[in-house]
Amino acid sequence: MKKIILFATMFLALITVTLFAQDVTTVEAKDSDISDNLDLEAVASVFGESKDLEEFEKKLNDPELKLTNLDLNEDGEVDYLRVVETSDKDAHVVAIQAVIGKDQYQDVATIDVVKDDKGETQVQVVGDVYMYGPNYIVQPVYVHPPIIFTFFWGPLYHPWRSPFYWGYYPHYYHPWHPYPPYTYRRNVNVHINVNNTYRNTNVRINKNTVNLQKNVSRNDFAKSHPDKSFQKRNKGASNKHALDKNRVNKRGGSKAKTGNKNGKARPATNGTNKPAAKPANKKATTKTAKPAKKPSSSVKHTSKPAARKQVSTPARKPASRPASRPAKQPVKRGGRR
Repeated sequence: MKKIILFATMFLALITVTLFAQDVTTVEAKDSDISDNLDLEAVASVFGESKDLEEFEKKLNDPELKLTNLDLNEDGEVDYLRVVETSDKDAHVVAIQAVIGKDQYQDVATIDVVKDDKGETQVQVVGDVYMYGPNYIVQPVYVHPPIIFTFFWGPLYHPWRSPFYWGYYPHYYHPWHPYPPYTYRRNVNVHINVNNTYRNTNVRINKNTVNLQKNVSRNDFAKSHPDKSFQKRNKGASNKHALDKNRVNKRGGSKAKTGNKNGKARPATNGTNKPAAKPANKKATTKTAKPAKKPSSSVKHTSKPAARKQVSTPARKPASRPASRPAKQPVKRGGRR
């Protein structure tokens, strides 16, 4: 009898674990997409903070930053992203390609850098059709002109083509295991400069960039996996922008006030790219005894951060007391000096 009860208990436990695993797999399939593993706003932000394309490629693959979470070949490691560029007159196209095998590459996005009729430089990050659907374009407006612009229009310009390939990577690169997409989305927000503006558009500024892109385009993964295209993965959504909008509508959520200027939710920051610290608990602060007022000399010279740089002259020292008879401050109970 005991054996029967034990067998029945083990059987029920096995069924419970199996059903739970199936439920988790189903939820993940509905809530995630390949396009969730490379945030193009983060790409646009880091592009504007790089001095040239070599540094840009390094940041894309930096194991510390972890800007990408793509594992297209499903080998358990995030794919290396190489950068290849081509240009013609006032238009440059920077292709970002995942290295997925020996002499196998897949376009994930391109960056158009063009001069408009007024001579001003504009940037568009265009998601690959296979990855993000057609006409998914993020157009950043930088709060300050990026240094990388001088790379494209300066006298020392030369086209950049990544020297790395399958099995041959830079010394700083160490592959890491991909995170769940929801974890990646949360972590990558820190690398998006919310002082910039990120607009979604469906029109490329310069039509010549489409032809330039064909010169460097590689779609080896798309050719061998036509069933995994964006349209096949997400029926009813025209592109990544529409997919995200549908998700918000289905969940009944609203756009956060701390988002960037195009309405996309981003964490509040303290002036840098890192999230601002949470305010202290109000209840705790109201009950805390106020510290005794410090001497005026101490307050005067500690109001500025110590890390601030001084210009050639040393920092001004607070007035010192006579060495022979140092003044003593009375100590009150329950308070500070």
